[in-house]
Amino acid sequence: MASFLSKLFGGASNKEPGSPERGDPVTYEGLIIQAAPVPAEGQWRLAGVIIKEAEGGNLERSYLRADLFASREEAMEFGIRKGRQIIDEQGQRMFANGEPVGRV
Repeated sequence: MASFLSKLFGGASNKEPGSPERGDPVTYEGLIIQAAPVPAEGQWRLAGVIIKEAEGGNLERSYLRADLFASREEAMEFGIRKGRQIIDEQGQRMFANGEPVGRV
């Protein structure tokens, strides 16, 4: 399952087959949040990406939660809320290891 998730969120562009379609970027506290719900069990699982723009290339941290929603739109809305919450809790330290891609 971990390799599936790493392929799913491994920094691939939105157009790569099998990658979730990301929503519009939302800037919050100097970081970019993009919701990217994943179809699951006939519903939508909350997921997204937090991006830090850096000179050497963007740093991305993905998140995937157990929360399921009936519609993609609702999962998108809550994906942005969750991204804000993660930023409020972890801030810039989620990028402290300097890795280009990771999980939060």
